[in-house]
Amino acid sequence: MKILSFLAYLMMVGGLIGLIVLKGALSSFPFGVAVQILAVLLITCARVAFGRRSFHVTANPTEGGLVTTGPYRYIRHPIYAAVCLFTTAAVAAHCSWLTLLCGGAVWASALVRIPLEEKLVSARYPEYRQYAARTSRLIPYVF
Repeated sequence: MKILSFLAYLMMVGGLIGLIVLKGALSSFPFGVAVQILAVLLITCARVAFGRRSFHVTANPTEGGLVTTGPYRYIRHPIYAAVCLFTTAAVAAHCSWLTLLCGGAVWASALVRIPLEEKLVSARYPEYRQYAARTSRLIPYVF
């Protein structure tokens, strides 16, 4: 499971680096810029809610209790949501088969990592099942 998580992480990083290399990481449209600013704010709020815990390249629950505050109150994976939101705005602004490929890699890696992380977190925190029942995975009130 950790190998798959690590490979998905590499795919996500590769997709983001691809967008940067293609000069397609930042939107040039006002709405896209607003979406990307919102994504950066979401990452920041999620990181603040998560606290001083460290992040791991592979899916790995950290010490401490289950985080259910801040953006985690509404979605279980706000950082993945923000990265996907940022990437979608970039691809929409600079649509080509290469940016679609890079954006698809980011989305695919998030969709691979989410169930892996949820399996580990639910094993560590018994209350996770109740939390998961009342929150969305990635898109509030949708998915």
